[in-house]
Amino acid sequence: MNTVLAAEAGDTTARNLTITLFLIFVAITLAITVWASRQTKTATDFYAGGRSFSGFQNGMAIGGDYMSAASFLGIAGLIALYGYDGFLYSIGFLVAWLVALLLVAELLRNSGRYTMADVLAFRMRQRPVRTAAAVSTITVSIFYLLAQMVGAGALVALLLGIRPGTTFLGMDADAAKIATIIMVGALMIIYVTVGGMKGTTYVQIVKAFLLMSGAVVMTVLVLAKYKFNLSSLLGDAASSSGKGAAFLEPGLRYGVEVAGNSTQTFYNKMDLLSLGIALVLGTAGLPHILIRFYTVPTAKAARKSVLWAIGIIGTFYLLTLALGFGAAALVGGESITAQDKAGNTAAPQLAQALGVDFLGGDLGGATLLAVIAAVAFATILAVVAGLTLASSSSLAHDFYANVLKNGQASERQEVNVARISALVIGAISIALSIFAQSLNVAFLVALAFAVAASGNLPAILYSLFWKRFNTSGAVWAIYGGLLAAVVLVFFSPVVSGAPTAMFPEHDWHWFPLSNPGLISIPFGFLCGWIGTLISRERDDAKYAELEVRSLTGAGAH
Repeated sequence: MNTVLAAEAGDTTARNLTITLFLIFVAITLAITVWASRQTKTATDFYAGGRSFSGFQNGMAIGGDYMSAASFLGIAGLIALYGYDGFLYSIGFLVAWLVALLLVAELLRNSGRYTMADVLAFRMRQRPVRTAAAVSTITVSIFYLLAQMVGAGALVALLLGIRPGTTFLGMDADAAKIATIIMVGALMIIYVTVGGMKGTTYVQIVKAFLLMSGAVVMTVLVLAKYKFNLSSLLGDAASSSGKGAAFLEPGLRYGVEVAGNSTQTFYNKMDLLSLGIALVLGTAGLPHILIRFYTVPTAKAARKSVLWAIGIIGTFYLLTLALGFGAAALVGGESITAQDKAGNTAAPQLAQALGVDFLGGDLGGATLLAVIAAVAFATILAVVAGLTLASSSSLAHDFYANVLKNGQASERQEVNVARISALVIGAISIALSIFAQSLNVAFLVALAFAVAASGNLPAILYSLFWKRFNTSGAVWAIYGGLLAAVVLVFFSPVVSGAPTAMFPEHDWHWFPLSNPGLISIPFGFLCGWIGTLISRERDDAKYAELEVRSLTGAGAH
């Protein structure tokens, strides 16, 4: 009886501590947002933060944007449940930055103004290209937003100590998750509508610092627990996972060989290849990352910000190894899946276990859990703000100002439409997230990467590097790649026909792969090529101007 009371007291302490820390973070970020709103006077301030950030500041903000709930919660969970195979995400996300640095970052900064479509529409007909770019930006952002919201829902049940059969403020675990998703959505709408890019960037810088600090502390504690002996950590992780030596070898989740079924084995291996392609090529097409290059004053600062981002993100992904294997060793696969089937709570559960060991008793566990959980919430809030800003900016600047108003909208009208767009996109994301709670957040982000690489990347690369490319090609590339990716996801085991699908009780899937990248990315490039060749439109002079501008920055805004 005393043990039960002590556990309940520990739960209450953890709950109160978590809520307090979370409210402190929200109060600080809201204060930053209100301060930023007073500095936001023009459209350039709202969309690009007045181009006033240094390379280091922007690198921190890119890191804050990129190290999402998928990185912290999803990857740690995948490594904790699938060992070696979970680390594939860390490698893919990191290598993707080399593509962004070498092919996109500086050229985009030099050529554009506020959105990805500024580059695409530079030498083409404005209306069709900007409409396509706005549709693509919103689609990718909503996929990505789903991942963050699902992460928030998974966290809250753990943080508030809501287990099957228990309630909090009259809510069971499912109701509490939905309430959290709605609350996170409301906060992200406030950050964007009030603070614009300046407020969002400062929130991301604060969050990047907190997340790196939290990950470093947890990594040091995990290694200290094993006296900095990596082999004993990996050995413990393998035995606690219930998978034995297979935990440290490839093939637990991806490329699984199915005895007696060569077809399924082939599909499994293709799925692994598809995931790898989507992760590596996706970053260079992500709208919320691309608009970050417009917040710096020069091309040199854009390059520097990507280098800082690679350093910060690379260090963080190395730390996810310790977090994932540490969670497998100290929490165990069964305990992780009992709390969240997709493994999204592995990192906070590890924090709780480390707190019990190093800070003493349930209170120590509750304290470290509260700190790490508040950091995870900070992560989610910062990333959803960046995503909502990217999609609302595209809707206002590309579709409203340049398509509906034919470039005649005033700055004030444009910014007002961006704020209304943030509200609408936030509402759609909240509604969809409620249905996607059974999916791993890193896995959801991989789908967003596939959609970005299928529609946006072919159009961007062709536009920057192919003289013959034209309006027809851009529209075909964006819509072709986008439609292929979304249709294949809809008819894949992700949505139906599998125990972990969004609709597990239904089955309409016919596409065998979980990630569409292997088919949809080449299809996007093919559509862009065909669309270009069937149109006679060509403007070599405009391409030459874009080439000079992208390489030198001459004429950049």
